[in-house]
Amino acid sequence: MSDTSEAGAGVGASAETVPAMGRRVRRAVFRLVMAVLILLLAGRTYEETAVALARSNGSLDTAVATVTEVTSHTVSGYSGGGRAGGGGAFFSHTDFTVRLALGDGHKTVDKVEERAGRDLWEGRRVQVGLWHGRVVEIEGRNVWRGWHFGALDVTLVVLMPLITGYLVSLAVSAAAFLTARAGRVRLGRDDRFGPCALGWAVGVFVLLALLMRTAFADVPAYWPAFPVGAGATVALVLLGAVIRRHARTPTEDAPGGADTLAQA
Repeated sequence: MSDTSEAGAGVGASAETVPAMGRRVRRAVFRLVMAVLILLLAGRTYEETAVALARSNGSLDTAVATVTEVTSHTVSGYSGGGRAGGGGAFFSHTDFTVRLALGDGHKTVDKVEERAGRDLWEGRRVQVGLWHGRVVEIEGRNVWRGWHFGALDVTLVVLMPLITGYLVSLAVSAAAFLTARAGRVRLGRDDRFGPCALGWAVGVFVLLALLMRTAFADVPAYWPAFPVGAGATVALVLLGAVIRRHARTPTEDAPGGADTLAQA
């Protein structure tokens, strides 16, 4: 009987281990994906900020290049779903692809705006501004695309609410961990949920405000710092209030746990 009971217990324990292993694997994959997204966002933010700073303070590298090819691309049509003869307003937009002979090689600049591309022709020698070897200016005019509707930028913008929530959760969890290490109070998952939720909501609100602003004016190159910073600040302020409340009314230590959103 004891052998049978032990065998049954072993099978039950093994069956319980499978879902636990699955949860750990999913959690590890999620964290890996989030780490990649955060690194990509940080890299793009640094790149855009560094280019904007270099252009503003005149620290771009300069060189003389020769225009070897200029190709125009024109898109035209009617806005508002209208057709020829209909009620839609006609629009026409032209941009250029410019190929430059620079040093021993060539560089291609895509999506050059019309006001800069119209003054370029094959054989013309121009002065270019370079940032880490990439063409940022031609004859003092900006040809750097910056944040645009490319696959990477669109992906980062669409996933920005998730990234913001994850970073806010990490900030709250880190603060809670340091508070527990200092011997003040030990916060449970429920204590951290409120600050995380409010911080995420504030971050998303700031993000939407920035996206709306792009329709009327340029936003800073380091715009991702605004939703993350605002959300984390609000969450940490609220967490401080929770910590003070617990300090005034001592209770038994709450169970620990990983950050709220990171385990989603």
